[in-house]
Amino acid sequence: MDGDFSHEETLMVKAAWYYYMENYTQQNISTLLGVSRVRVIRLLEKARQDGIISFHIRQDSDRRMQVEKELITRFGLHDVFVTPIAGRVSELNESLAQAAAIYISDRLGGSFFINMGYGDTPSRILNHLARKTEIPINVVSLTGGVSYYLPNTQSSIFNARLHLIPSPLLLSKPEMVEELRKEVSVQRIQQMSWESSMTVVGIGSMSDDATIIKNGILTHEDFLLLTLQGAVGDILSHFIDKDGNPIESTLDNRLLSTPLEDLKRMNNVIGVAGGLDKVDAIRAVLNGHYLDVLITDEETATVLLHPHDQT
Repeated sequence: MDGDFSHEETLMVKAAWYYYMENYTQQNISTLLGVSRVRVIRLLEKARQDGIISFHIRQDSDRRMQVEKELITRFGLHDVFVTPIAGRVSELNESLAQAAAIYISDRLGGSFFINMGYGDTPSRILNHLARKTEIPINVVSLTGGVSYYLPNTQSSIFNARLHLIPSPLLLSKPEMVEELRKEVSVQRIQQMSWESSMTVVGIGSMSDDATIIKNGILTHEDFLLLTLQGAVGDILSHFIDKDGNPIESTLDNRLLSTPLEDLKRMNNVIGVAGGLDKVDAIRAVLNGHYLDVLITDEETATVLLHPHDQT
């Protein structure tokens, strides 16, 4: 419920900001936010009813708007959605996943094919999204690691069809990766990924709590070696340095995952990540220009813009 309110309020603030402060037309705002003009009218009306619009836009919402605009300008993004500061890591991941599911469902339009990366946050997003949408969505995996895409099916309401690469994420030999990529079923899923209207990825840090370690795919020793090679985090399980350049390693050659150069060419790439332990990784991903949209929390967003203020 809090996630819903936060996202709705953010849309109201954005609509109000562009309409009253920057003199955008309702149609301009509709195009910019990716929602219908009718919804823009309703957002403006609700903003007035809820007191967001009086003689000024509320200070906390105004601050997040400014942070979003700065991030868009600095890193060349199409959009940024900043949620209020959350608490513990598990709470933050859940809050971001809820916000991302709402953001995505608002922009699905007539297409219901979405690419999904590997990780804890994308898995949470998938669960929220599949319970939120009325029409089944098609989710296309960007990596191996089938078991991690399988939903938490405690609820009977799960409107998603999963198109999975039938393979582990990390194989024992590079030759096995090459052979699997030749399989018709794998090539079919890779072709589907180019037709998807959105691509959703998480961002991993080099901390001991990283999903790829907790799932036993990599070891602490692997992480230490990657850190010595300059890795600050990963996207789609490809490790990158502070400038966003891929780290060349024997591990990467055994990885069945969408190449980063392909990721750059996909439609509407949305990165969802937050927490101070991920700041270096998120900044590296932004430096590498892998994303079109960033969804993060306010504290992380502020540190991304002002790293010297981090305590």
